[in-house]
Amino acid sequence: METKKTGWAFFTGIIFFISVVPGVYAQTFASYTETVPGTKIHFDMVAIKGGTATIGSPEKEPGRKNDEGPVHSVALDPFWIGKYEITWEQYELFVYPAIEKERNAKTTTVNKKQVIVDAVTSPTPPFTDMSFGMGKTGYPAVNMTQYAALAYCKWLTEKTGHFYRLPTEAEWEYACRAGSNQAYSFGNDKSQLTEYAWYSKNSNEKYQKVGTKRPNAWGLYDMHGNVAEWTLDQYFPDFYSRAESTKSNAWAQPKTLYPRVVKGGSWDDDAEALRCAARLPSKASWKQRDPQIPKSDWWNTDASFVGFRIVRPLKQPSTEEITRYFARQPQDL
Repeated sequence: METKKTGWAFFTGIIFFISVVPGVYAQTFASYTETVPGTKIHFDMVAIKGGTATIGSPEKEPGRKNDEGPVHSVALDPFWIGKYEITWEQYELFVYPAIEKERNAKTTTVNKKQVIVDAVTSPTPPFTDMSFGMGKTGYPAVNMTQYAALAYCKWLTEKTGHFYRLPTEAEWEYACRAGSNQAYSFGNDKSQLTEYAWYSKNSNEKYQKVGTKRPNAWGLYDMHGNVAEWTLDQYFPDFYSRAESTKSNAWAQPKTLYPRVVKGGSWDDDAEALRCAARLPSKASWKQRDPQIPKSDWWNTDASFVGFRIVRPLKQPSTEEITRYFARQPQDL
């Protein structure tokens, strides 16, 4: 009989619990609901089996751009991904210290152990209502930088004891396709898009509540449209032609602040931008109207079309890998 071994790993102020029992991942891998300790805020995570992801679009796909090819395969490990985009009530728990009465759990319970958690720096308060009147409760959070989205993941990791991060571009596209190799998760007929997505044709020029359209085959909502979503990757227009794009769990590790990859299209986009393979590079102009000098690391005041959803890998990364995910590089300042 094997003896169960457990241990605590410490990194950048975050504590998480690691189980190293052989085969434990396969025994516990299922969709679940996570509640932020000390609050009533919760979110649903969908289990995505590992497999071979077909990334990119064929040359004859309508709306295709050159940065979407060539089509290639990437082996991906299993992971959980958010059933919905992160909403304002989930995000503002992190943004506003004034909500401390809702998130003031000084300890969190991980595997029945009480763990003291350290503080993670919260964003600077926004200069205006970052929803721009489009709605808060049940609506997707927007206008955050990729750095802010990653800081939220770091905070959530600390609060829950589970490692959360943004999805890689390959993970995102794999989850979006849900087994499809066509333009959209439901096929090639963009006339069906109104059943699955909020976009320029039906959004009334604003984002809508999450989960109000049909999900894809794997039960994920708003992968097409509503708000475009941050990934973990640097944007390279020629990345798919590079050897590293086909490596297992491929990730274009960021080297510069701009551009980073955004996927899925938004309420403000036409149908072609909502295709599974479509790629959008981030731009400095997304914070053009920010009155802060220097411009905020946290907010993109001109990107009310960008939000995010979270991922939790089944296989716990090493301490070094986690540090790299959350590290703030000089180019991010």
